[in-house]
Amino acid sequence: MSSSIFDLTSQDLQLLVAAQAHIGAKNCQVHNEPYVYKTRPDGVNVINLGKTWEKIVLAARIIAAVPNPADVVAISARTYGQRAVLKFANHTGATAIAGRFTPGSFTNYITREFKEPRLVIVTDPRTDAQAIKESSYVNIPVIALTDCDSPSEFVDVAIPCNNKGRHSVGLIWYLISREVLRLRGILPDRTTEWSVMPDLYFYRDPEEAEPSATEEVTEEVTEEAVAAPAEENWEASEAAATASGDWATEDWSEAAPAAPAASA
Repeated sequence: MSSSIFDLTSQDLQLLVAAQAHIGAKNCQVHNEPYVYKTRPDGVNVINLGKTWEKIVLAARIIAAVPNPADVVAISARTYGQRAVLKFANHTGATAIAGRFTPGSFTNYITREFKEPRLVIVTDPRTDAQAIKESSYVNIPVIALTDCDSPSEFVDVAIPCNNKGRHSVGLIWYLISREVLRLRGILPDRTTEWSVMPDLYFYRDPEEAEPSATEEVTEEVTEEAVAAPAEENWEASEAAATASGDWATEDWSEAAPAAPAASA
């Protein structure tokens, strides 16, 4: 079997396995059965990563064929895919809809968020069902990240993967972005590494990411700023007490008999 430049490399395969993109749901719809490699004894379906990569390349070729990159709309109502959608739009020039999808954005031209895209990409067909439904009304092709139990109605290109994990969702969007840039010629050679790391597409909890770093910095600053003046004050007070020791003793001894006598 002849190898192609579009084949899945060992590095990308390791990334997909590390992100658990091959771990599917226990339930499986009929349309998603061809993407299942096997079922584990605990009932979890294992997705065939070879077919996942084929669909990533197919989706990238469809995205690169759109003349105006802004006519591609990337949608994610789920929290784990919102950052990935924004980064994808930033790197490829697409339009991102992160968060709640406003009903009528594709069908009602009176709405403020009205758009007429040429292609729609969704993170989860079940969560982004409203966007897929409106796309079917106006004949917009849909690319979706689908799990084994995801509905496939009105989805033209399904990318089989684990669309419930934060690392898996971010990595799939990262691989699509990189493949689109390669097809457009922005990345000159397929052997050239992309300077952007996959971590940039991963979801990060804003409450857990920042405080740990800031607390370390504040602790170091307070230790440096407070420790040195404390030692200087202690030494200064000790020297002052030593220098004025005799005077303090004399005052104390003279003040004792100076108390007034109690009246009978």
